[in-house]
Amino acid sequence: MDLALGIDFGTSGARAAVLDSDYQVVEEVRCAYPSTQADELAEGWRKTLFALLNQLSLEWRRRVGAIAIDATSSTVLLCDTQGQPLTAPLLYNDARGRSLVPQVAQVAPSGHTVCSSTSSLVKLLWWQQTLPPEVWSQARFLLHQADWLGFLLHGQLGLSDYHNALKLGYDVGSLRYPDWLLNLEFSHLLPEVREPGDAIAPLSPDIAAHYGFPSQCQVCAGTTDSIAAFLASGASQPGDAATSLGSTLVLKLLSTTRVDDSHYGVYSHRLGDLWLVGGASNTGGAVLRQFFSGEELTQLSTQIDPDRASSLDYYPLLQPGERFPVNDPDLPPRLTPSADSPVAFLHGLLESMARIEHQGYRLLEDLGASPVQQVYTAGGGAQNPTWTAIRQRLLQRPVSTARYPEAAIGSAHLALQKLRGTTS
Repeated sequence: MDLALGIDFGTSGARAAVLDSDYQVVEEVRCAYPSTQADELAEGWRKTLFALLNQLSLEWRRRVGAIAIDATSSTVLLCDTQGQPLTAPLLYNDARGRSLVPQVAQVAPSGHTVCSSTSSLVKLLWWQQTLPPEVWSQARFLLHQADWLGFLLHGQLGLSDYHNALKLGYDVGSLRYPDWLLNLEFSHLLPEVREPGDAIAPLSPDIAAHYGFPSQCQVCAGTTDSIAAFLASGASQPGDAATSLGSTLVLKLLSTTRVDDSHYGVYSHRLGDLWLVGGASNTGGAVLRQFFSGEELTQLSTQIDPDRASSLDYYPLLQPGERFPVNDPDLPPRLTPSADSPVAFLHGLLESMARIEHQGYRLLEDLGASPVQQVYTAGGGAQNPTWTAIRQRLLQRPVSTARYPEAAIGSAHLALQKLRGTTS
C-alpha cells in the first residue's frame, strides 16, 4: 500500500490521480458528469465517482493505501439519516439566499465569510425557510460535496474537514464551531469537522472488494478544489500565490497573516502554521467557452500580441453576480463595446480577466496579506502562453505553470502525507 489516490470534483467533471511515495504521478483518469440537470446532479456525481475508480488500472488500485477527495467549495447537500439527498444540491455560486444575508449578519461577527450570498450557512438557512416542513423534518446532515462523496466510499455520515467547513462558520483559528453558530436552531445538522487529510475510516469492504483496493485502504478527510490546486502547484513560502484558471478564476496567496473580509469575498484557510488567503471570481474559462471552442482559443491566441494592451475593458461573466474582488450579487456582465474581430474580442477578454486577477491580488495585499512574490498557474488556462504573458505584464511578478496542473494531485498529496505518517 505505497500509493495514494486523489480525486477532484470540479465544475464540469472529475479527475483522479495516483501518486507514488516520491510524489510522482503514476496514473491519471478523468470523467465528465453524465448530466448537469439540477435534480440529477447528486446521482451524476455518484456515477462519476465509481466510473473513475473503475477506470484506474487494477495494478495501481491494489497498491492504494489512502484516498482523499476535493470538490467545489460551498457546494452543499441536505441529507437524511441514510445520507440520501433530500433535494437538489446547491452549487458553489448559487446566490438564491442573498436576501437572507442580513439575518446571518445579525448573529455572525462583522465581516465573517458566512455573510455572503453563496456561503454554506446562507444556503442552509435558505433551505430551512423554503423547504416544505415534511422535507425539512427529515434533514439530519448538512454535507459539502466532498463530504458526501467521501461518505459514499467509507459509509460514515456527518463528517467534514475544516477547509470545506469554513464557509459554514467553523472557526479555523480555534478549531471549533463558535457559540453563535451552535446556538442556532439547526446546529444539529452541522457536520463533525476533521483536519484535511485525517484518516476517517477504511474503504467500504464491498467497494474495496469490487474494485480491488486493499481492505485497509483509508479514506481521508478532504479539501476544496482550489486548495487542492494550490497544494499541487508547488507553492510553499509566504508570498507564493496560485491562480486557478478553470471555469472560474480562483486566487490563493500563502500569508503569515490571516485576512477575512466578507465585504470583498475574502477569506483565509488554515494551512499548517500559515494562512491561505484568497477569493474566487465568477469570471474565467466558462465565459471563454461561451464564445470560443478550444481549437479557436488556441488558434486565435497565437495572433494576439501579449505585450500590447487591449483597449477593451470588459467584466466577463456568464450571468449577473460577482464574489471577488467585487462582492456584488447583482453585478452585470460587461461585454461591450463590440470588438472589430474575433482576435480583438479574445484579446479583450483575456486582458480583462488578467486585470481582475491583478485587482484581486492587490486587494489581498491591501487587506494585510503577505506581498505577492510569484504566481503559479493551474487549470486549463495555464496552457495558454499568450494569456500567461498578458498576466505577467499586468502582475509584474514571475508567472509560471504549476508543478502539477490538476487539483486531483493536490488531494493525492493530502492522502500521501497520511499514508507516509502511518507507515513511517
